[in-house]
Amino acid sequence: MIRIRIIAVALVTAPLIAHADTLLFVTNTNSGTIGEYTSSGSTVNASLVSGLVSPTGIALSGSDLFVSNSNGGSIGEYTTSGAAVNPALISGLQGPEEIAVSGSDIFVANIETGTVGEYTTSGATVNASLITGLTNVHGITASGSGLYVINNDNTVNEYTTSGTLVKAGLITGLHAANGITAAGSDLFISENSGINSGWIGEYTLAGTLVNSTLITGLDIPVGMTVSGSDIYVVNAGDGIVGEYTTSGATVNSSLAGSYGSEEIAVSSVPLPAAVWLMMSGLSVIGALARRRKTA
Repeated sequence: MIRIRIIAVALVTAPLIAHADTLLFVTNTNSGTIGEYTSSGSTVNASLVSGLVSPTGIALSGSDLFVSNSNGGSIGEYTTSGAAVNPALISGLQGPEEIAVSGSDIFVANIETGTVGEYTTSGATVNASLITGLTNVHGITASGSGLYVINNDNTVNEYTTSGTLVKAGLITGLHAANGITAAGSDLFISENSGINSGWIGEYTLAGTLVNSTLITGLDIPVGMTVSGSDIYVVNAGDGIVGEYTTSGATVNSSLAGSYGSEEIAVSSVPLPAAVWLMMSGLSVIGALARRRKTA
């Protein structure tokens, strides 16, 4: 009886310990939407956010999603539940393709002007021409005080978040590079040479090659994001999101998405307390049953 009372107290307090599930948010340029999916591939809401104008880049900060309307020349802000915070948080842009959030700042890569602009997450302009002189600036990612930008489809330049050039040509010799993301001490870059001939390369933040073909056989890979030991890749050729480990192993090559999918962000959210309680209770009961059986 004493053991039962102790277990009951543990079950009541257990929900205070957060347990997380992973949600994927994917922009779709064809439908003008952001779709929401679970990391197991289930569709939560294919049109979580709608009415966008050719949405491409997407970034997550806290409970907010920031998305670039490439043909609308703006950045919109929405909650992860799909509510509009400010659909025109930043406007007057020219071809905003990709975005990266670092702290309270948003960095926007404008493909038409070859520039990177800096804004606050509340929409204030810090420097609309923080970085200039770029060509085909398709990808941007932030890590610490560094910005890594794909320039001219085949080179990655490194800058500080204040816009100072650290190294032009940090990584060179790329082929039709479309996306870049930083995770830990690594950079992952998506490249493409045709249908089902795309790949992901891995490099260090210092530009050292780790594996030029970490993941292969992709269909025009564009956006990527890393969560834990997994990397999620959007294939623009068929619109499908694939899941792989950061060591290159395939988890699920057809996880989610639809034709027109472009970029992806990932968020870990706590499971409802009741669900956690049920799972915890079943685990404890199972453990007791096993102990009783072997006693």
